Amino acid sequence: METTPRANPVQAGTGAQFPSTQLHNFLVSSVGELILRRVKELCIRIRDDHRFEVFIIGVIVAAGVLVGLETNSKIVEKHGGLIHVFDKIILGIFIFEIVIKMIAESPKPQNFFNNGWNVFDFTIVAVCLLPSSGAWVTVVRLARILRAVRLVTQIPKLQILVGALLKSLPSMGYVSLLMLLHFYVYAVMGTFLFRGNDPGHFGSLGMSMVSLFRAVTLEDWTDLMYTAYYGSHLYAAQGPTPVGPNPEAFGWWGILFFSSFVIIGAMVMINLFVGVMVTSLSEAQAEAIKRKLDIDEVEEREAKLEEAVRSLESQFQELKKLIEERKAT
Repeated sequence: METTPRANPVQAGTGAQFPSTQLHNFLVSSVGELILRRVKELCIRIRDDHRFEVFIIGVIVAAGVLVGLETNSKIVEKHGGLIHVFDKIILGIFIFEIVIKMIAESPKPQNFFNNGWNVFDFTIVAVCLLPSSGAWVTVVRLARILRAVRLVTQIPKLQILVGALLKSLPSMGYVSLLMLLHFYVYAVMGTFLFRGNDPGHFGSLGMSMVSLFRAVTLEDWTDLMYTAYYGSHLYAAQGPTPVGPNPEAFGWWGILFFSSFVIIGAMVMINLFVGVMVTSLSEAQAEAIKRKLDIDEVEEREAKLEEAVRSLESQFQELKKLIEERKAT
């Protein structure tokens, strides 16, 4: 009984299961994907390495010191060339950092811009690449100064604080509106009451607002109170307040007016601002913890996916070896 020889699948022409051209393309694409994957893994390790973060923080501090040195004309005159070289090195390091982070986000490097802090970093570095002469000199100098602000993007605790500050802005707006109402009511009352006795501070509504702002900052607010208490004709001899056209001593009513304003404005309102900030900070910390848990979950899934990819690579190598053995026979 004759046995029909089995055709080599590699040499069987167009009907072959593994044509040589397709095999070559498959191997090339697989090797390319493997290289890209290894590069991405390396970039992720660099990005997440604590030593790399500390290094970048050190570079940011150095950039801030460098900008400060440039304010001294004698240092610039003597070491201007060296400062310029260090500035270019620092800029190159920042570009390298951004490239590393974008590669780590592959195959979708645009995900790098999903983080607002990354957008800030990219903008600062991009502006620093503009020519530092002509019309751009002021913009470039401002960007180089703002490089020191990048310290916020590298320290998570600072990010939480800034995030809490931004989160509290709407609530602070309402507190500011309440404080403005407080100022306005007391300014109108002060103008009506003290205009004749102390025109230098309460001669108009605008001057009253300015004087009350001085009082709420606790800057010599007792002078305003004593002028109302004794009258400008008596207290003027002890201070710089000019005598009003209708000097009048308001006694304890003057003390009550200014004391109540300072207590409400400088203590109650400030505590409201602090309360809003503390609440926003607590919310920002809770969001940061939740975000970290989500990141840990994603990293766990990525680890499982990488393990599956390595398993597929191992199977691919075995398949490749089997194909080579068939070609040899």
